[in-house]
Amino acid sequence: MDRRPPEPESEEIQLYVTTYYSLLRSTGEVRVRAFEEAHAYSGSSLHAGALSDVPDLSAFAYAAARLPDEMIDVDLVVLGQSHELFEAAGYDVQKWDIVKTRGRRRPLRYDGNGKLAVFIASASDIDDLVPIVTAYQIEWNKMHARLRRVAPTVEALREATRDPVTLGQALGTTAEEAQKLIDAFGTTRLEKGGRALYDRPLDLKMRMLAPSHSQYQRAAQRWWGGIEPAYVKKTAPRRPPVYFISSNTHAIANLVGGYARSHTGEIVAWAQKANPEGLADDVTRAAASSDPSQLAALLYYLLRGYIHAQPGASKMNEVRAFEAEKGLVHLSEPGHIDVDAQIAHLAELDPELLDPRLQIPGIERLTKSDAVILNIDYPLGMAAYHLLSRVGQGVGEVRGIYVMGKAATLNGRVGDVMLSGNVYDEHSSNTFLFRNAFEARHIAAHLRYGSVFDNQKAVTVRSAFLQSKEYMDAFYRSGYTVLEMEAGPFLGAVYELVNPRRVPTDEVVHLSAHTPFDVGIVHYASDTPYSRRQSLLSKSLSFFGVDATYACAIAIVRRIFELEVARLGT
Repeated sequence: MDRRPPEPESEEIQLYVTTYYSLLRSTGEVRVRAFEEAHAYSGSSLHAGALSDVPDLSAFAYAAARLPDEMIDVDLVVLGQSHELFEAAGYDVQKWDIVKTRGRRRPLRYDGNGKLAVFIASASDIDDLVPIVTAYQIEWNKMHARLRRVAPTVEALREATRDPVTLGQALGTTAEEAQKLIDAFGTTRLEKGGRALYDRPLDLKMRMLAPSHSQYQRAAQRWWGGIEPAYVKKTAPRRPPVYFISSNTHAIANLVGGYARSHTGEIVAWAQKANPEGLADDVTRAAASSDPSQLAALLYYLLRGYIHAQPGASKMNEVRAFEAEKGLVHLSEPGHIDVDAQIAHLAELDPELLDPRLQIPGIERLTKSDAVILNIDYPLGMAAYHLLSRVGQGVGEVRGIYVMGKAATLNGRVGDVMLSGNVYDEHSSNTFLFRNAFEARHIAAHLRYGSVFDNQKAVTVRSAFLQSKEYMDAFYRSGYTVLEMEAGPFLGAVYELVNPRRVPTDEVVHLSAHTPFDVGIVHYASDTPYSRRQSLLSKSLSFFGVDATYACAIAIVRRIFELEVARLGT
């Protein structure tokens, strides 16, 4: 029998959230040190060493991967929802440099003189960013103090940080932990980052520019305004039916766009010569295999490296042009919102270039389909609600909504796939019950390394940092084993697509009985917080993780093809 989920948050985490929201209401700058005590005592499972004087380099590496390299020079972080808000406050961000992070897709601008502008798409960006910046500062200052004690001169600093062993000794940690700091800065910025750590403690400030719900809706409208011209053809008699997918920008494109498969020879030759990640022998064996799916997986994984091995942007432009000719249009940052989109007209897809695992009986009927696939690069948290709500207002008939994303698993391993039909949403305190379009058999047929678990229960959390060990224990005891960040907001938008009122709060919401379109949610495990040995934090999934990604993507596209072929057959 299902147990009720635990209380939404621990008192310490709720105090932390209340603290930063109340302080950031100030019209001026707020010192990040004002958040440090509440952060440290929240018991975050990602920042277990917050209260210790020994640096928690895992937490620092996690935070650093989600902040730009320029963070070592930043003094002020400004949060805003639009260029207009920034300019009204005196920040001409359109003239600032565009900067990126490794672990978050979030529009950032840097003025080159200590100011970082962060565009927020929903309240989830605040819940995500504030703990990241606070953890970064806490751990920076611990390391600064230790380096100052053990290295009174710059020459002594070089000696103390010459390799992971000596760096670990200087920081009071192991060489393995010290390597995480080295990886966080990257080899090209290690010397500058280490010197910055030594030279100054951090006293970061934050400012939030009058956020409002209507501004989030305006941002979603700008985003849809950048997509709509590619979605609606001028010659079409009506807005075409839509199969909506939230996944990433490479999996669906590789499966249906056909560039990698049509350029097999070039990619194989490059891989055999360059041997990226030591995969040359695997490529050679797969090319000689009679199973085309073995080579396809490697081609998709290596395509990014193959593209970027060429100088300039001409190769990426070539890929986009090729895909557009085959019916797949890529829209980069539509409306200047950092959530890319892809439009695939089913009737225009080339059956010869489809991934072989997508070949189903009757696939030739797709040439008569009027439907499109709208795939978006999965948004963070509540941005999922705003964007899907806007899609629902702008498209014709919705025939399916499918969500593929990363999650932490409390009972599986990295690379496993989890399918849930019960989602507890921290944002609304709702428990959503729905009939998931996918079962284990749909994924397992295409998964080589991991396992598939269906009939699971998921929790949509507000932020990775806003979880404690005790909180996860309580969920685990109630049968909730999947922790992720988007399913709840997506299901809230689904509710409003089929009901005459806004999504409720603190209710059990049954979607199965009256949802006239397909709903499928799949998660692949990128972290295992119950296992320190397997926990990723800042580790990449690499080729092993791509196996789970494509198994999920294949199941989603096959489901769409099967539904559309069956509809056309009748």
